[in-house]
Amino acid sequence: MTTSPHLAPASPGGTPSDTPSATVLAQGVDPYVVDGTQIAEPPTTLRGRLRFLGPGMITSAAVVGSGELLTATALGATVGFMLLWLVLVSTFLKVWVQIELARWSISTGRTAVDGYDDVPPRIGRRGWISWLQLLMFLQFFIGQAGVISASAFAFSTLLPIGGEPYSLLSIGVWVAALVIIAIAIHSLNRYAVVERISTVLVMAVTVFAIVMVFLMQATEFAWTAGDIAGGMRFQVAAGAIGVAIAMFGMTGVGAGETTAYTYWVVEKGYAAWAGPNDGTDSWVSRAKGWISVMKVDAWVSWIIYTASTAAFYILGAAVLHPQGLVPEGTDVMVTISSIFDSAVGTWGGVLFLIGAGLALFKTILANVPSLGRITGQTLAVFGAYDWKDQIARDRWQRIIMIVLPIGWGLLGTIASSPLLLVIIAGILNAVYLIGAAIATVYLARTQTDPRIRDGRPTEVMLWISAAAIIAVGVIGLVNAL
Repeated sequence: MTTSPHLAPASPGGTPSDTPSATVLAQGVDPYVVDGTQIAEPPTTLRGRLRFLGPGMITSAAVVGSGELLTATALGATVGFMLLWLVLVSTFLKVWVQIELARWSISTGRTAVDGYDDVPPRIGRRGWISWLQLLMFLQFFIGQAGVISASAFAFSTLLPIGGEPYSLLSIGVWVAALVIIAIAIHSLNRYAVVERISTVLVMAVTVFAIVMVFLMQATEFAWTAGDIAGGMRFQVAAGAIGVAIAMFGMTGVGAGETTAYTYWVVEKGYAAWAGPNDGTDSWVSRAKGWISVMKVDAWVSWIIYTASTAAFYILGAAVLHPQGLVPEGTDVMVTISSIFDSAVGTWGGVLFLIGAGLALFKTILANVPSLGRITGQTLAVFGAYDWKDQIARDRWQRIIMIVLPIGWGLLGTIASSPLLLVIIAGILNAVYLIGAAIATVYLARTQTDPRIRDGRPTEVMLWISAAAIIAVGVIGLVNAL
């Protein structure tokens, strides 16, 4: 692993005396301590900013999972190309909340779970969202159990263990293998490892999704420019309102990814390079510069995961919808792979299953450290340990990142249809969406330095984004109840 050299400390006057020459903070530096010893001037050109991307790749790895591969494909199968435009709109609107929460994080050096505890009203000695975080452990647990079992399902279809691809033995062995790989990769608990693996897998899965879409052009399910244009007409059929709401809620960054993004922004070094807010113009300049880098990072990741999500949606609209096939869950993978198998040859079906399995497993690799950090700081908020103690924090992180994948794997193997748990998870996720949007607006208005905001247009987009997320959360909560 290559890391940057330790950055020179600031001069007594607070002027940065060095600029970061690599992509992450020096090994051994605690990114959660913003004390002015790591401040550095941000790049001023687009090319320079692109050198410091990274957090968004981890976000993209977490975003394109079962919701996009399975659900977006199934939604395309349900309504055809008609709601293709909504993929762009839903992912676009959510980015504004993500950016504003990350702006607050860079300006304060704090992460989302810590900030959530400041949001009133308080219940006991904790903010109400902190109590919600405790309940969200269940939602995280159920959701990732489904993802890891779906990934094992894809690989087991390709290479069954014991003869029967969908037997408990075969699925269980594949789940165990994926759990072991995830634990081994994250045993070092290093940001650079997560970033590099996420970047490679995100690019591979994005290329895979786009290749599969164009591979269809050699089959009877070829799509046309007219199909794409028809899907961009901003129309919703009377009977498709529920599907449209579901798509908005399931595509793009969710509350978990938005929350986790603040950890990656800090661990990348943006906050430490900006330095603590000492009220000077130099801090404002540095903070704005690193926030500009973060915004490029967020928008690049948006392009990547939106392209992947749109590709999976087109697969459903072009291949499944004309046949009246609306498979659910992992049946989506089997159905599409069998169609590619018969249309372009066995290699087409194999390629789809390999890509689908990697797309899902990539989500696990991103969410083990992401949800591990969210879980770890939530426990710290309630007094389990001191988050600022780097040794204690690392120890807890290592334990959590072993316990989580093992727990996900066990539940994903033995619980084939935990309906009640899924319903509970849906209710909690809807509330969490609402909480994250409210918290972002509150923290942006009360704690982000006004001098580093972008002005009225950005504020308007934040309010629109938060309102849309809250509305969908409320609708999802009502439907779940």
